[in-house]
Amino acid sequence: MRSKNNQQCSTTDKNRKTTTEIGSVFGLPVIKRQPSQQKPQKSQKSTPSKKDRAQPVKPANLLKNRKDNKDWQASEKFIVEPQEGRVRFHDFAIPDAIMHGIRDLSFEYCTPIQGAILEQTLKGQDATGKAQTGTGKSAAFLLQIMTNLLANPLKNRKKGTPRCLIIAPTRELVIQIAEDGEDLAKYTDITIVPVYGGMDYQKQEEAVCNNMLDIVVATPGRLLDFKRKQHIMLGKVEIFVIDEADRMLDMGFIPDVRQIVYSLPGKTKRQTLFFSATMTPEVNMLAEQWTDKPAIVEIEPKKVTVDTVDQIVYLVTTEEKYHLLYNLIHTKDLHKVIVFCNMKAETRKLTELLKAHKIECAMLSGDVEQKKRMTTLNNFKAGKIRVLIATDVAGRGIHVEGVSHVVNFNLPYDPEDYVHRIGRTGRAGTTGTSISFACEEDAFYLPDIESFIGQKLQCVYPEESLLVEPPKVTIKKTPFHKNKRPQHRRNKPYKKK
Repeated sequence: MRSKNNQQCSTTDKNRKTTTEIGSVFGLPVIKRQPSQQKPQKSQKSTPSKKDRAQPVKPANLLKNRKDNKDWQASEKFIVEPQEGRVRFHDFAIPDAIMHGIRDLSFEYCTPIQGAILEQTLKGQDATGKAQTGTGKSAAFLLQIMTNLLANPLKNRKKGTPRCLIIAPTRELVIQIAEDGEDLAKYTDITIVPVYGGMDYQKQEEAVCNNMLDIVVATPGRLLDFKRKQHIMLGKVEIFVIDEADRMLDMGFIPDVRQIVYSLPGKTKRQTLFFSATMTPEVNMLAEQWTDKPAIVEIEPKKVTVDTVDQIVYLVTTEEKYHLLYNLIHTKDLHKVIVFCNMKAETRKLTELLKAHKIECAMLSGDVEQKKRMTTLNNFKAGKIRVLIATDVAGRGIHVEGVSHVVNFNLPYDPEDYVHRIGRTGRAGTTGTSISFACEEDAFYLPDIESFIGQKLQCVYPEESLLVEPPKVTIKKTPFHKNKRPQHRRNKPYKKK
């Protein structure tokens, strides 16, 4: 629901300073308001398991969370001292139920993109946001959405009609946003439903049709499928969020997104938040078409790559790459490592070799079915997998805590992909290491990468001990049978249909 006090946007000054005076953010007064006294609408459905992503995302212990939050006040239970140049979540009129979730996540101060976006969007204004990956864009729009939902409860709603819609380019990012939303909204009745292709069609269909939807997080394809079948109606969407817009453009999703936009209320009757890691002329044109007088928030980093990541490039031959990878993992006892390759065939080959050498690993690429990809990511997050070998499908928007090393087995063709890859480590103030292998072919991509990040990369030859040939192993490959019959039909006569 758009604010009545919607104002003309002004371009954000990159050099403006924040003030630490309580009740003031970026030099502008902030009106404190108490959380709405109206009780949130109770859910009519039983609470599903967190593992079942096809169901509305609600904590299993929601009643306990409500009780824990009953007498909880941020002013008493969540004390964060003002610091010069930093913005606190307390400086905004965020309800205590949401602040309780923020406290549980150990967040105290806003990132630059969060502080700048919340200042504008909590007033009801549209916004276009640009910031590096890993800077908290998801929390910025989730906090705005949830604050709006709790401040403006609705009655007599229809099932299958979401109040807020978030679209993202990949299934992994949709799941990640839904999980982040669940953590922030754990002390509320807000219902979050993820919708994505590749699995659980019927479960997602039931979740959409049979529930009062607060937030739907979706990939464009599956969302349009449900819309065509009239399982979901988009005519009542109050807040519309486009995340990773540049990636949408790269992946060819813009025609689908246009269909979705045409199904929404007009841009003057909804609030639109438009986020992108890069703002090309094409992306800017889309932002102008789909937003109404947006506040422009661009957080330009001092460097394209983060200072918390040590970057090193090893000069090797193609044949020496696996020797170096094996010895780095084995001799340095590395855990929670992501290895990036350019080709799916390369990821498959590396996975087979590392498994043959008894190193716990798994592959993440477009060839892996969605259910297995989700299981793989969850196991990697839980530390059950030591090495994740991936294509750039995992390069953007996937946040995994504690990744110590990122290895570029092949240097990416696009310099932007290099930044997104190494952004998987050194997140949220922690340190990390990026190791790249540069053979004769990879060396051609180094100048473009160095020009893009604005710094020279340290290129060295590896120590001889790191190039020792690994023990000989035998790789067992499963033969491919094109017309292989299913196991349960092996002993039955073949019948033509």
